[in-house]
Amino acid sequence: MKLPVIKLLVETYTLEQLTAAEEAILNEETPAIAIEGSDEGEQLTHAIAAIEILKDVAENGTDVRTAMRNYTQRVRNSIS
Repeated sequence: MKLPVIKLLVETYTLEQLTAAEEAILNEETPAIAIEGSDEGEQLTHAIAAIEILKDVAENGTDVRTAMRNYTQRVRNSIS
């Protein structure tokens, strides 16, 4: 998971575009948008992260920076 890639996705694409890209990756298709990553797994991770962050922004009125921080904290907590 690379935060600069996730941030770029959040700032560049809509929730709908990212959801379509996630679906394409899950169906082993090439997404319509460019998502950096060393493999499909990393690309999917970046797409899912960006989707979660945009949902936080939309549903809670959170700013992008705080939403990114909240997401990374959830990931850290799930790992520990």
